[in-house]
Amino acid sequence: MINLKKYMLGGLFIALLCFKAIAQPTIYPAKPQSGSISIQGATIHVGNGEVIPNGTVVFDQGKIVYVGASAGAPSASQTINAQGKHVYPGFIAPVTNLGLVEIEAVRATVDNEEIGENNAHVRALIAYNTDSKVINTLRSNGILLAQITPDGGLISGRSSVVQLDAWNWEDAAYRTDDGVHIHWPAVRFGRGFGSRRGDPEEQRQRVQEEKNKLAAFIRDAKSYHDGGEPAEVNARLEAMRKAFDGTEQVYVHADMKNDIIEAVQLFKRYHIKPVIVGGAEAHLVSALLKEEQIPVIIHQAHSLPSNVDDDVNLPYKQAKLLTDAGVLVAYGMDGFWQQRNLPFMAGTGAAFGLDKEQALATITLNTAKILGIDKRTGSIEQGKDANLFISTGDALDMKGNQLEKAFILGRDINLDNLHKQLFERYQYKYGKQ
Repeated sequence: MINLKKYMLGGLFIALLCFKAIAQPTIYPAKPQSGSISIQGATIHVGNGEVIPNGTVVFDQGKIVYVGASAGAPSASQTINAQGKHVYPGFIAPVTNLGLVEIEAVRATVDNEEIGENNAHVRALIAYNTDSKVINTLRSNGILLAQITPDGGLISGRSSVVQLDAWNWEDAAYRTDDGVHIHWPAVRFGRGFGSRRGDPEEQRQRVQEEKNKLAAFIRDAKSYHDGGEPAEVNARLEAMRKAFDGTEQVYVHADMKNDIIEAVQLFKRYHIKPVIVGGAEAHLVSALLKEEQIPVIIHQAHSLPSNVDDDVNLPYKQAKLLTDAGVLVAYGMDGFWQQRNLPFMAGTGAAFGLDKEQALATITLNTAKILGIDKRTGSIEQGKDANLFISTGDALDMKGNQLEKAFILGRDINLDNLHKQLFERYQYKYGKQ
């Protein structure tokens, strides 16, 4: 009986924890833009390399209608004086399980992967939790869109791009099912004393078996695509159809140079240009990536290099090396809660050689191009969605990244979050009265 009570209390505690994790009732999505808004006098970082000092941005009904010198700007219903401040396009976080994981230690809040090796048909979007408390911390640092991505297995499933101010996943959807994610078979290294992942021969056999399975699946998917309308739908093969049409991406998660070369060669047979995710050694094959027009999403730049004899600063320099080689580069980060630090990955890239506006592009326009949403967002240009924010200082710097206002589709969104609420709570208790 005592054990039963203990388990019941434990279950109740976890249930309350989960409820508390999703409940943040004072923060809710903004209403649609009701009148035109003009932001005047700011330094406008367009996102495509252009900077407009003392410029003006005007947007109406969620679309940018003017960006340029203040002198020629049209009038608007509301004017915001941003003299001495900076306006940036909304940052975009690629390849993240944001909204799929809330508390890693509580299984009921973890929904980022499915059982099995091939889950090409799995859609991350329908599991996306718009009530996640983490989302609000990202918006406070200028991240307004994210690519919600499944994980696990050989073929993880399909990602979607969401805007981060929504009531539910249907509202959040910005680009539905933008691509399939494949984890390239690779040797797994253990960490720590006595750790093992199998002897070399077992590793070699496993890797080769997984490569054979992947190649067979791609071959079958191509045949399925070429066969026209199928008599019987195969959900996994159907998920690859748009990749062969060129309307969806294939994201290959690979780090080692030989793995990257093999992946590029495999998909080249099917006229697919994959996106490399991770790419720890991508700079070693930059000539191939440029020739084949393969973009790279660098993950976790604030880390040690993958090889012990590499320059310790290599992760910081890699974006510069790839950009100079003519490769399209974007920054990403592991997991979900760290995504708020994405702007500072780009800031580090600038500190280690990238031009400041090139660094900005790695989390705005470059990312939008890779995700296939650059016609709508990624830069502050006429006709694009009004996804932008005002910062008092340099948004790629921890001290300068102080948002005063942010807009998603022209909507003036709430920049409050749990961290700010807790700060205010304890400042009230312990601060000077």
